[in-house]
Amino acid sequence: MNHRLVCRQLSIVALLIGGIMLFSLPWALPTWGSRVPSAEQITGSFEARGFWALLASLAVCLGVGGILWRAGRDAVGSLYRKEAMAVVGLSWILATILGALPFKISGTARGPAVRLYENSRIVAVADLGGEVWGSWQLMPLLEHRPYHVIQALMDAGNAGLSRSDLDELSMPSISASEEAGHAAVPSASEVLLNLISSSPQWERVVELPGDGSDPNRLGYRLRNLRMSWADALFESQSGFSTTGATVISDLEDPSLVPHCILFWRSSTHFLGGLGIIVLFVVLLGQGSAGKALMRAEMPGPTQESGQTRMQHAAWIFAGLYVALNLILTFILKACGLTWFDALCHAFGTMATGGFSTYNSSLGHFDNAVIEYTVIAFMILAGTNFTLLYIALMGRPGALIGDVEWRTYMCLILGVTAAVMVAGLARGDFTETADELFWDRFFNGLRYGLFQVVAVITTTGYGTHDFDGWNQFGRAALFLLMFVGGCAGSTGGGMKVIRHILFVKILGLEVERAFRPSVVRPLRIGGDGSEDPDLRRNILVYFAIIFAIFAASWLVIVAIEADSTWGTSPENKLIDSASAVAATLNNIGPGLGTVGSTQNYGHFSELSKLLFTYLMMLGRVEVFVILCLFVPKFWRST
Repeated sequence: MNHRLVCRQLSIVALLIGGIMLFSLPWALPTWGSRVPSAEQITGSFEARGFWALLASLAVCLGVGGILWRAGRDAVGSLYRKEAMAVVGLSWILATILGALPFKISGTARGPAVRLYENSRIVAVADLGGEVWGSWQLMPLLEHRPYHVIQALMDAGNAGLSRSDLDELSMPSISASEEAGHAAVPSASEVLLNLISSSPQWERVVELPGDGSDPNRLGYRLRNLRMSWADALFESQSGFSTTGATVISDLEDPSLVPHCILFWRSSTHFLGGLGIIVLFVVLLGQGSAGKALMRAEMPGPTQESGQTRMQHAAWIFAGLYVALNLILTFILKACGLTWFDALCHAFGTMATGGFSTYNSSLGHFDNAVIEYTVIAFMILAGTNFTLLYIALMGRPGALIGDVEWRTYMCLILGVTAAVMVAGLARGDFTETADELFWDRFFNGLRYGLFQVVAVITTTGYGTHDFDGWNQFGRAALFLLMFVGGCAGSTGGGMKVIRHILFVKILGLEVERAFRPSVVRPLRIGGDGSEDPDLRRNILVYFAIIFAIFAASWLVIVAIEADSTWGTSPENKLIDSASAVAATLNNIGPGLGTVGSTQNYGHFSELSKLLFTYLMMLGRVEVFVILCLFVPKFWRST
């Protein structure tokens, strides 16, 4: 292993990441980061916290890059397979750490220190003692009035409620037990103060109004949890791996998440979708090393090609990717989005990532034109970029002629049809009681198609709460998480071509059982495979993915406290499986506690670190990451 050469390559990656951070700095200005289309409506102030956090992170990137460059300045020799695998694997680890710095340094908040559970008066309070095991503590059942006050503070967000606003709340009728303890009906502020004095846990998570010197503390509010290192690493890797899972519960309050940090968050999608190493090869060439780097970076079966063709392919990939991002940005701007929202959602779409700037994702806009536009671009993002290039060169028939793309489209259409039929039969798409059938049908097409495409391409955007669909629809989306996009696309997952090959291998093995003397080649699209190791590689890959999924599932079930699920610990098994599948396959949202309206913030620190590792395994060729933890890999031969 040529360690000096690896250090020199990693130094360039650190400098590239630092350079990309520069583009997030202008969004700290109110005129850049505004979410309103008209200049006259712009409010807000300079986001100093996010701006200086990005500058500090940039300085760290430059420092790390300089140290690594100095360590590798005298490197000699070529970049061979082992070094290329080390560079790719370590680049993603380095990017995750450096990308986490803006979140951590800026003090970005991931959410309130209190969780409410639907259809109950049970509340969980965050354990603020620094423990990583069992991060939520279930509190005793609250009376109606205290619960109503806490719910009002949750809805008020970081702004909180003044004493007068709190006392003006429409309170539920006092209960018999409350009436017995009070000579007069207490006001809402008195209810809250009584609750705080009843338990040290409540005292730690409810903030009282300040003395007026701090403009951010003028009312009663719930304490917001700042991102821990596990949170920041999770969010960073989720961006770079284009997973789109998040620990942040409120994206719309700049006092919690500055706009410039949100833009950096979406920029990690842009970098991850393009591929850090693809950008590396495009910008710097790397000669014969580029071929080894590209093969280690791009997940999915690949064909051998020469050095010149590999670098040419990198240029094609990068050019198409940037062009499609720009086209989608202008279309979204024409649909009424601000430049900030248009760029962030274009990055999330073409990278098949799914980070949004709103809590309700793309559903915030409630615009069918925007949704169908994003559907079209998600399908393009999940298509092999080589095929897109050939189609643009005047041969659109190459798409239909490709067995992987045909299968990809058939899966989208078939699963959408099945989800629509099941959903229409069970009323999943009914919005009003007197709605006509055709209204329900077009709602089913709109929401069903969007979620199917978002899952198979591993984008993870949401326009409808699919976790509330019928069991068949939820099961179909869960299985679709293991498919992914086409090889050579920005989509994550196992890739469609691997499933095609797996099914063909199973068919050949079944035939071999009753015709042992017949030898048939593994044919793809009519051509026999020339790679004698392909069958073994596909079967080993499926075995490894299943083993990783099963082991991670058991680990999450073992280490995650039942209090994470509040009143529904019986959902722990399926929700844990869904969370593992959603992160391993770079989907983002899953089912239950990680559904489309939820996030991963309530998991323990250990679970988040495991999810971070799974996201990296799903994005990069799995063997590259696994090799980093094998001692023999680092030894000189």
